[in-house]
Amino acid sequence: MEIILLENVEKLGFKNEIVKVKNGYGRNFLIPTGKAILATDSAIKILNENLRQQEQKDSKIIAKLNKTAEELPTLDIKIKAKVAEGGTKLFGSITSSQFTETLAELGYEIDKRFIKLSTIKELGKYEAEIRLHRSVKINVPFSVIAE
Repeated sequence: MEIILLENVEKLGFKNEIVKVKNGYGRNFLIPTGKAILATDSAIKILNENLRQQEQKDSKIIAKLNKTAEELPTLDIKIKAKVAEGGTKLFGSITSSQFTETLAELGYEIDKRFIKLSTIKELGKYEAEIRLHRSVKINVPFSVIAE
């Protein structure tokens, strides 16, 4: 089932994006809660017209986000974590909240909902996938070090 999102939905997509979901998820949750509408031909035409108008407004925002997207991969991001004595295993794991706190310390405010991390339970180098905007997605390298 194809739907048009009316608001940002975590782990699914951004507002005004057409996404495919399972029938039950669309009919029983997204549409009744007002988070999405069915992607009919007329709804898609209206969406395309709205996006065309919005594109002019978004060009300034996208330019700023592209600048941020160029800066983030060049940063030396190090997340400190507690480690078992003499080993490399972490107590717990690294979460997107810890990643956003580290970015905030460096002066970048990014919503944790748009950061995807793999399961991190050891020291080492990793990559985080960050969606800054519908059209701006980057991979940012970082390392996990012992406290």
